[in-house]
Amino acid sequence: MALDATTLDALLDTIRRFVDERLRPLESLVAREDRIPEEIVAQMRELGLFGMTIPEEYGGLGLSTEEECRAVMELGRTSPAFRSVIGTNNGIGSQGLVMDGTPEQKSRYLPKMATGEIIGSFALTEPEAGSDAGSLTTSARSRGNGFVINGTKRYITNAPQAQLFTVFARTDPETSGARGVSAFLVDASTKGISLGPSNRKMGQQGAHVCDVVFDECYVPESALLGGRANLNKGFQTAMKTLDRGRLHIAALAVGCADRLIEDSVRYAIERKQFGEPIAQFQLIQAMLADSRTEAYASRCMVLDAAKRRDVGETVTMLASCCKLFASEMVGRVADRAVQIFGGAGYMEEYGIERFYRDVRLFRIYEGTSQIQQTLIARQMVRDARG
Repeated sequence: MALDATTLDALLDTIRRFVDERLRPLESLVAREDRIPEEIVAQMRELGLFGMTIPEEYGGLGLSTEEECRAVMELGRTSPAFRSVIGTNNGIGSQGLVMDGTPEQKSRYLPKMATGEIIGSFALTEPEAGSDAGSLTTSARSRGNGFVINGTKRYITNAPQAQLFTVFARTDPETSGARGVSAFLVDASTKGISLGPSNRKMGQQGAHVCDVVFDECYVPESALLGGRANLNKGFQTAMKTLDRGRLHIAALAVGCADRLIEDSVRYAIERKQFGEPIAQFQLIQAMLADSRTEAYASRCMVLDAAKRRDVGETVTMLASCCKLFASEMVGRVADRAVQIFGGAGYMEEYGIERFYRDVRLFRIYEGTSQIQQTLIARQMVRDARG
């Protein structure tokens, strides 16, 4: 159920002030130390940010897709690493459970995910299965009253902090491709799970990623997401989860673009060359105008697709359109920001170079730009054929 306008405005205002007053001053510290201060995580819990998309009956805020996107746009106005702390609990780490979990699974996990007591993580990607997720080789063999999981998951966001993994494994070895894959809810403390070292990344310091290795990891049948009725249907759960997740990332890209544009305009007004602010130069104005136009177009796309999803429309193709356009857009905005700042944009102290590196990931995770192009085109062909 959507929030009333007054409540939503109050929430967005609270997030905006939290970003401006608490998060922005810590951006350099987080990048330098590669960690989010515990007091910030605690404040995120108090604000209910871990449970924005979790239904109210389980202690969350129960935001609609549109409301979530508006909130994420506010969070995008600071380093993306802050958003990453709560991102999996609101997106791919929880939504499979929200959509397809059994009543018992929802009651067990969702209340603690809403408070941030449990951090969820989405374990799909493997060393040889990224864009081609249907080729995953992690196996879940039936044994007794449960399953034994073996395999390695790669680049798993929030894995070092996670208490719960949604693990995708092949339960039907005779079936290739996306079919024959099931999803499991696996406690991180389960015997047979080990974590690789945190990956050192191009950007987004403070957001942690590592491999997760399953070695004869036994889980009871109750760990099967959705129960027996969902056996060999885990890939459908993953794809439904990604629809909302791609809109989330697109909204984040819009927020980051807004921040970059804001910083660029301020710098262009303050920086003088040839005796006047560079904001007076037409070629600088052109870059600012292009950035604002593209960011506005992305915002409109995201909110339109989110509204459509909220009224029950299938938005798989539209979500891909949003993810493709917004993630590419913010890359162009970041590049122009570096150019507008000139030499200062290349220096660490201004933070522009950090955003330039941070937003580069948006074109890769939750499906690369090329995968989005493929999905969009395939749907167009299917629609044309009827």
